[in-house]
Amino acid sequence: MDQTATPRYTHGHHGSVLRSHGRRTAENSAAYLIPELRPGMRLLDVGCGPGSITLDFAELLGESGQVTGIEVVEAPLEVARAAALERGDTRTRFQLGDVYALDAADGSLDVVHAHQVLQHLGDPVAALREMRRVTKPGGLIAVRDVDYGTCVWEPQLPALDHWLAIYERVARSNDGEPNAGRLLRRWASAAGLGEARLSASAWMFATPEERAWWGATWAERATKSRFAEDARARGIASVGDLQRIADAWLEWAEDADATFVMTHVELLVRV
Repeated sequence: MDQTATPRYTHGHHGSVLRSHGRRTAENSAAYLIPELRPGMRLLDVGCGPGSITLDFAELLGESGQVTGIEVVEAPLEVARAAALERGDTRTRFQLGDVYALDAADGSLDVVHAHQVLQHLGDPVAALREMRRVTKPGGLIAVRDVDYGTCVWEPQLPALDHWLAIYERVARSNDGEPNAGRLLRRWASAAGLGEARLSASAWMFATPEERAWWGATWAERATKSRFAEDARARGIASVGDLQRIADAWLEWAEDADATFVMTHVELLVRV
């Protein structure tokens, strides 16, 4: 497979996925970047999804800022544009784009941001090089990716162990790398980005509201999303396997003492 071809996004764009991603904010998903942002900056958000983080960036950069979010398919962009209208944001643009061939001139952007994108790419090094091309001298490349190998949860339900094993196989069958977080520095070095600032942060789901939301979204994704479709089509999991995983997510959510933690690595490079 051409590693720079349009990637097959493991999660897909089922409603359960878009609802989940729509809960992401600049504060809970890009806190490492916020102190670097200044009014008037030009920012490109690669793999913007439903636009919740993108629109937060637009607010932080003010009316003098220029923010664009790109995706490889139209479905999440429609959700992002609707969210912009709800916020009264008529400046932020959402459009189709390709991280391997960004529609921007050399050295034209102050910030290029990608949240949970590199893990889904066949050639993350090529993507980072393209991000560097469009970033101006002194500008910033900011990426954050989860490391699924760090996910931990309680109670220890065997079906959730099976979920993680299946997810890793499906992601890699799509030429992705589910443990991307630990590889960000290596990929940045291979892309010739120079000195990088690394940090890490975690998402935890433990309150009743968080458990109900996280458990329900994964129960639905386990049976209805592209992840489920690929798992079945490639013989990685059966319908029964996926239903048991969905049931386990709901069981986990109902446990008053349940927790789920996943770690993310953040990489910030000044060009």
